[in-house]
Amino acid sequence: MKILSRISFFILSLAIFASCDSNGSLSENTKPRARGSIGEIILVIDSVKYAGPVGDALRDIFESDLPGMIRSESKFKVNTVDPRAMTRMLKMSTNLIYVTTFDDKGGASQVINAQFSKESKEKALNDPSIYSLRVEDEYAIGQEVLYLFGNTEEQLVENLKKNGPRIQNLFEVRERGRLEKILLARKNTAANAEAEKNIGIQVNVPASYQIAKSVPGFLWLRQPTPSGNRPDISLFFHVEDYVSEEQTFPENILTLRDSITKNHIFGDPEVPNSYVVTEKQIPPAFRNMVINDNFTTEIRASWRTNNVTMGGTYLGYLMVDEKKGKLYYIEGFVYYPNEVHRDALREIETILLNTDVSWVPDQGS
Repeated sequence: MKILSRISFFILSLAIFASCDSNGSLSENTKPRARGSIGEIILVIDSVKYAGPVGDALRDIFESDLPGMIRSESKFKVNTVDPRAMTRMLKMSTNLIYVTTFDDKGGASQVINAQFSKESKEKALNDPSIYSLRVEDEYAIGQEVLYLFGNTEEQLVENLKKNGPRIQNLFEVRERGRLEKILLARKNTAANAEAEKNIGIQVNVPASYQIAKSVPGFLWLRQPTPSGNRPDISLFFHVEDYVSEEQTFPENILTLRDSITKNHIFGDPEVPNSYVVTEKQIPPAFRNMVINDNFTTEIRASWRTNNVTMGGTYLGYLMVDEKKGKLYYIEGFVYYPNEVHRDALREIETILLNTDVSWVPDQGS
């Protein structure tokens, strides 16, 4: 499929005009469904280019470590493929990224470069800020294909460093959307009823989560694993009055978090000193944002029980709803010894970001 002259930034709505290659392109009704696990990316790039500065910039975007983790884990699972080794099966991948520079005369990059028309290369030559092209469903339905390119490696690296967070966010949002459709196909309505009654919020959690504890101001949901092949994930929700901006300071967030878990969450309910605390030897990572007009602080960190018999990672959000005068702390934590936590944390993130802390009861009902 030849990519013709209309190229723009991936963050804009793109109008893509393409001409068929000699074999013709698949029509929408004959395309297969895209395949690939959540968080998986196929990166099509010349191996020499990937070993150099371009590869370094790409690794910073897609394979940088998740913050606050017990051990090193990357944001995405990236598999690199030589352009000359692309098969029909690989082209069906859900997330496909092609990377090239037009000055590269090597055989691998030339395979990608051949997909660009003369007009599109001229546009990139005349405007060095053009570096990406996003195409949906190019080879399969439900697919995201991203072309990252530059006239030279130096130019491409500059654009990747400048726009790395936007590129990363594109795939983070996309993968959460994919996961949301799977997780929330069936919801636990009883958990939402408890959240409305005791927290004053609405939650959207999968039916597989069980209510472990529900009291005024606090709700604990748990998805215990039936075997070693599934992580033990807990979610909890807390509400209190918002009285001061100091409640949002990082040190006070950690104090609040640990006071909640000390009172409510134990590794073993029969052992009082098995309560959950933040692991301070691994520095927690904080990030401020606004979600649905509410000031929010994201916390990524590790936890352990006070008697050091269990441990894992957690993702939490402190949310302030000034209209309601309430402060909410919501969190998910993982217990999955010696296994990768990335997928479980993405599940937690997807569920927690579907929480509506601004919900108010329908007074007319």
